Amino acid sequence: MNDESQALSSGWRIGVGLVLIIGFTILVMLSVRAYDDGPPVPKAVVNAAGETIFTGDDIRAGQRVFLKYGLMENGSIWGHGAYLGPDFSAQYLHTLSLDTRAYLALQTYGIGVKELDAAKRDALNMDVERLLKKNRYDPKTRTLRFTEPEETSYKHQIQMWTRHFSEASVNGGLPVHYIKSARDMTHLTAFFAWTAWASVANRPGRSFSYTSNFPYDPLVGNRPPHAALVTSALSLIALLGGTALILFLFGKFDYLGWKQDTPLPEPRMIPGEATKSQRATIKYFAIVALLFLAQVLIGGATAHQRAEPGSFYGFDLYGLLPTTVLRTWHLQLSIFWIATAFIAGGLMLAVSLGKREPKGQVGGIHFLFWALVVLVGGSLLGELLGVRQMLGNLWSWFGDQGWEYLDLGRAWQVMLVVGLVVWMVLLVRFVKPAYEDPKGRELSILFTIAAGVIPLFYLPAFFFGSNSNFTVADTWRFWIIHLWVEGFFELFVTTMVAVTFFQLGLVSRKSATRVVYLDAILFLGSGVVGTGHHWYWTGQGHINMAFSAIFSAMEVVPLTLLTLDAWDFIKLTRGEDGKAVPHKWAFYFLMAVGFWNFVGAGIFGFLINTPIVSYYEVGTLLTPNHGHAALMGVFGMEAVALMVLGFRQVLTDEQWVRPEKFIRISFWGLNLGLAMMIVGNLFPGGVLQLYDVLQNGYWHARSAAYLDQNFVQTIEWFRLPGDVVFIGAGVVPLAIAALMAYAAGRKRPVES
Repeated sequence: MNDESQALSSGWRIGVGLVLIIGFTILVMLSVRAYDDGPPVPKAVVNAAGETIFTGDDIRAGQRVFLKYGLMENGSIWGHGAYLGPDFSAQYLHTLSLDTRAYLALQTYGIGVKELDAAKRDALNMDVERLLKKNRYDPKTRTLRFTEPEETSYKHQIQMWTRHFSEASVNGGLPVHYIKSARDMTHLTAFFAWTAWASVANRPGRSFSYTSNFPYDPLVGNRPPHAALVTSALSLIALLGGTALILFLFGKFDYLGWKQDTPLPEPRMIPGEATKSQRATIKYFAIVALLFLAQVLIGGATAHQRAEPGSFYGFDLYGLLPTTVLRTWHLQLSIFWIATAFIAGGLMLAVSLGKREPKGQVGGIHFLFWALVVLVGGSLLGELLGVRQMLGNLWSWFGDQGWEYLDLGRAWQVMLVVGLVVWMVLLVRFVKPAYEDPKGRELSILFTIAAGVIPLFYLPAFFFGSNSNFTVADTWRFWIIHLWVEGFFELFVTTMVAVTFFQLGLVSRKSATRVVYLDAILFLGSGVVGTGHHWYWTGQGHINMAFSAIFSAMEVVPLTLLTLDAWDFIKLTRGEDGKAVPHKWAFYFLMAVGFWNFVGAGIFGFLINTPIVSYYEVGTLLTPNHGHAALMGVFGMEAVALMVLGFRQVLTDEQWVRPEKFIRISFWGLNLGLAMMIVGNLFPGGVLQLYDVLQNGYWHARSAAYLDQNFVQTIEWFRLPGDVVFIGAGVVPLAIAALMAYAAGRKRPVES
């Protein structure tokens, strides 16, 4: 029987439904618990005499200072943030421990710590641990009592942090006197003090702190909790069991999803035969290439700070553009260019699904394009003005909200959601005719749903603000970073790939539909709950650690399965006569996605996601090692594949000859440059930094004392060859090809 007339089993739909119901039930439960499990913000912090040292309003004001100056793009809190400056919570905690030791040594022995013998030092360390581990928060009065050494350290650290933000040589690429207001410094120190207290004070009735004893600092008794070891073991069992099950099923059914069914459909997308709307999307891809180029140049300037602190080849770049601005732009541009490529790719494919263009669609595509230009340009300018404190009280609306990856101001976020809704309207208008076709209805509906969840699941970005408890804010923040990006963007891209293969006549409609369902079951089945692996040390309870460790480990299983089906995927790039299909370079980039998915998301992701490794590793170079390999290697390569697909669809064979030469160079330059970046710098640098955490404590591995060492800076210089290849042989040729293709596409006569 013809494959097109065969209905897909309802078990696929039931399977996706069960996965989503179970996954979101657990994830919502864990997210809601953050409101109760997060460390409390006291109404007042008082001394032994009951006098107020600082208030809860001061703590919240300090968090706002932290955000409005963009400090999460310089250093981190509880391991989350940037890696140029220190982990502020860890540094405050360690300084508190030293101040407490000095105070107790004088009170107990009448001499300094250095003058004590080994036995007395050990006894003193135990006293420090007992003093700081005791939780003196009274939930009835909502007051937190500081001991005298804690109060003394707080006052001392106001001066210490004032000096830190005044000295460009140690502050991770910030201008001299970055924070000038003494009031802001007092509030900021109060916020740091609260984060340090939550890191060390035991939860009521527990033997570990609110952050599960993170960061690692033996001087205060912060060591990994037993739960980290137990859940790590369970995650390994889940990985092995899940892999065994999936290999069994793979052997039984002998396909992942790209099973060749016959007869195959006739191609619906012929290169050079583009519609008006498809031709209108190529300007999106031209802008994507330019945004990509800007992003990597800014990224190179940001990374240089670690190799040559405070200087950019002798020029005071960071005095003009602080690393808080540069890293914000680097992250925001990466999201912008990748998301824009996905938006354009969705529009291009939606036309071919519906097979006709409703009136006014081209105008809508033009309108959305200019709205995106305003959004990108306005938000980037606003982030610069906001961090420079030039927007007054409007900093969080039109400037920089300060949350890593979600830096753009609230007004720009609203504009982004509105733009995504407009995009959805355009997609639905394109695809609507396909809903009336019984054969094509299911794949078209899946395409629409996969696109529709993108604006829907961006809404958690509005569930928190600058005054939210940091634990609660970080919970919702990772709904965007992990679930929105790694979950539903991944699902939409897989759907676009399936639709592309069907439109090119490489797979049947049934196979394409089955792949979408299979991807949803495999990736969302583990990835939804796996979101919680980001919350191990941010104030969540151990129930989150248990669920997240197990499900996060299983995220590797579908990535392993993809490698088993790689040859079938390669065969799809060849026609029945063995010749390569016209869109071969788009497919080559998709093959690169498979490789980096397994290496970046699979190997490097699993390396840092087990709780016991994450406890020591989070916030070291092993995190951006995973991030670069996964974000660029997976989503970046997917975006480039869509760009190449779009240009090839618009251009004739003759017009494609010149751009193709640069695309070929770009393919090898991007992949080789990314590999060199990882092998030469990020992975070995991360391993050495992890070793320093184990040897000296987390605070030290994140401090200038470690980063300014010669061998550390030498490793940072080893990144330069990879950056040069990635930018010079990867991104620049891609930008040239994009501009060539755009110019050629504009000359092409319009066809309907």
